[in-house]
Amino acid sequence: MTNNKIRLIALYLPQFYPIKENDEVWGKGFTEWTNVAKGTPLFHGHYQPHIPADLGFYDLRLEQTRIAQAELANEYGIEGFCYWHYWFGNGDRILELPIENVLKSGKPDYPFCLAWANHSWTNATWTKINSNKTPIVIKEQKYLGKKDYELFFYDTLRFFQDKRYITVDGKPFFLIHDPTAIPDIEVFISCWQELAIKNGLEGIFFIGSSK
Repeated sequence: MTNNKIRLIALYLPQFYPIKENDEVWGKGFTEWTNVAKGTPLFHGHYQPHIPADLGFYDLRLEQTRIAQAELANEYGIEGFCYWHYWFGNGDRILELPIENVLKSGKPDYPFCLAWANHSWTNATWTKINSNKTPIVIKEQKYLGKKDYELFFYDTLRFFQDKRYITVDGKPFFLIHDPTAIPDIEVFISCWQELAIKNGLEGIFFIGSSK
């Protein structure tokens, strides 16, 4: 039976290091920090921009940054990190470097889980597109059916099997950003549950968020 104790898990956005896709669309060296630093006050007393304090303008390619984040989170009672995880279909991923390095290195030794950010990337993310213009799709989120869901599961299984992975009732916790966008959500859920049992897990503890 699920414990009713509140568990504090911080969502972890991995877009704090440069990647070629962002370089091509937004300019060389773009990261989330680019827009953080551009923040301007909208009303009297509005504190903008929010300049980072303890860790500064960190770079998620650095192991010492990821370790320092975990130490700081732990100090303030955060149980673990929930990394935004991208799978656009057929093995197409993005911003995977931080969580791949966490898995490979074993550092930080801090609980984590994954959240499928199942949405397309467009150039409307950071700019307002005029009504007479069509947004440019940078990465299209695709739902390719059961075979692709199986491929997705087996790519994710190595994370579920890590001793640091957060579980609920013994099941790996997996957040889906927008479950309503998945046209065959029942197929996806049942596929992953079956494969989880087949591979020695108790199942998957799914959570859905709203857009």
